[in-house]
Amino acid sequence: MNLNPNEMNGKNRYKLTTGVILPRPIAWVSTQDSQGNLNVAPYSFFTVATVNPLTLIFCPQNPKPNTPKDTLRNVIETEEFVINLTNEDTAVAMNKTATTLPHGQSEFELAGLTPAPSQTVAVPRVAEAPVAFECKLNQIVTVGAGSTVFGTVTNIYVRDNIYVDGYVQLDQFQPIGRLMGNDYVHVTDKFELIRE
Repeated sequence: MNLNPNEMNGKNRYKLTTGVILPRPIAWVSTQDSQGNLNVAPYSFFTVATVNPLTLIFCPQNPKPNTPKDTLRNVIETEEFVINLTNEDTAVAMNKTATTLPHGQSEFELAGLTPAPSQTVAVPRVAEAPVAFECKLNQIVTVGAGSTVFGTVTNIYVRDNIYVDGYVQLDQFQPIGRLMGNDYVHVTDKFELIRE
């Protein structure tokens, strides 16, 4: 079967794309606006752009033309954000923060999360998150209804039991991934391939 994406409606393009590009890591992005109102929301269009300098990207989609979500609006205003990583312990709270709230209302409060001070940016990290990357905005590239936000990492918070002697302890981290619809995946079954 060959499909022309330009002949598919947006819903079907989204369903097919998110149904085959998986599992996807989740950027749990905390931001604040210029008035100090906090926001946190999950984005599964997320990855590493480069490690030198360490730069992460996430891609918020605009639900309507010229109406960016609070996350993108806040990043444009302050040029700072924190990409928190979620895990099995924070999955339910992360899911709650996907709720669309009126501008200025905090998903931190809705999900019962604790803002923790960051080291290099004014935006707080999620205290319950096991890992957090403090970021300064590098650039935003807009493509159609979506934006790609590049953030240069200025500090990394990692819970002590997760990063030991230079190695990530997967059993302590317990990351999750995004599948499609309401489905997520535990990272519990792995296999090894040796590169020659």
